[in-house]
Amino acid sequence: MPAVIQHTALLTVQMDTGPDIRDVTAELDRIIREHDIREGTLTATVVGSTGSLTTIEYEPGVVADLKDAIERLAPRGAVYAHEEAWHDGNGHSHVQAALLGPSLHLPVREGRLRLGTWQQVVVINHDNRPRRRPIEVTVVGVK
Repeated sequence: MPAVIQHTALLTVQMDTGPDIRDVTAELDRIIREHDIREGTLTATVVGSTGSLTTIEYEPGVVADLKDAIERLAPRGAVYAHEEAWHDGNGHSHVQAALLGPSLHLPVREGRLRLGTWQQVVVINHDNRPRRRPIEVTVVGVK
């Protein structure tokens, strides 16, 4: 039986004011290939309380729909206790990110992420300013 190996990597994405959505699927697949993992799992976590990760069909219509849905869930301009305390205007950003979550755990099969045909991994910046989003990646598996 092959030995299980683990590799870590850091992916950094420069993002615009939120909600900004970027496809990171190719970068995650590149990390898997670089470490020659054939079968296993990939865990990705965006670092920061106003960022999130999810999967969508990354096409303009779905991206626009997701941005609209995020704004409806926790609208900019609503009253947030966070803003009462900090006066930084990003209470909505924290709530939006918490609703979507910071991490994904995905299967690796035959040296690639096992995703649906129209499914991509996206990072979302919810903050009210541009951010440089670090994404910690851990790949565990066998060659």
